[in-house]
Amino acid sequence: MKLYFTRHGKTEWNQEMRLQGMHGDSPLLQESFEEIEKLGQHLKEIPFTMIYSSPLKRAKMTAEGICCELNQKPSIEFASELKELGLGKLEGQRIIDSREKYPKEMWTLRNDPSQYDPTPFDGEIYEDMLARSVGFVHEVVSNTETGPVLFVSHGVTLGGCIQTLIGTPLNEVRKQGGLSNNSLTIVDYTDGIFTLDVWNDSSFLN
Repeated sequence: MKLYFTRHGKTEWNQEMRLQGMHGDSPLLQESFEEIEKLGQHLKEIPFTMIYSSPLKRAKMTAEGICCELNQKPSIEFASELKELGLGKLEGQRIIDSREKYPKEMWTLRNDPSQYDPTPFDGEIYEDMLARSVGFVHEVVSNTETGPVLFVSHGVTLGGCIQTLIGTPLNEVRKQGGLSNNSLTIVDYTDGIFTLDVWNDSSFLN
């Protein structure tokens, strides 16, 4: 079974370098709708049996935009398990300000989540995010006879989730870097094993 993963389109807060997280949300940029259409066109021949999306507006609109371009239009299920990592009091704040106030926490989030401690700003524990997102993917594959399926979610959640699925240890989940907006990552699931086929491809957007 093939599992397709994409990060939502670029938002105003992405452009302004602000943290969004689980509760913060901002509108998609106009250019993002064009990129979502390109992604949908790139995927239009794939016979997805289902699309699973974070319910946050930036992901919801991305999922719906992709679906509009597909030749075979599946149902979309919105799952809270696919929400972005909760960043507590930092949501809506500029990244540069957050790095100045919490340099260790911001460094570990980006480079070594095994050392990440979000308690100073009431953020979500990274392992809790992995438990909900990875657990949800396992639930989907266990209840899906045939694929492929598409997941629409967020940068931190998807990066950690995908790397964990393929067996990457927590301290190395950032080794391949982050995921670009509207990029495509593909994982093969066969006989209980997840294998990475494609990571963070955005060539179709050019």
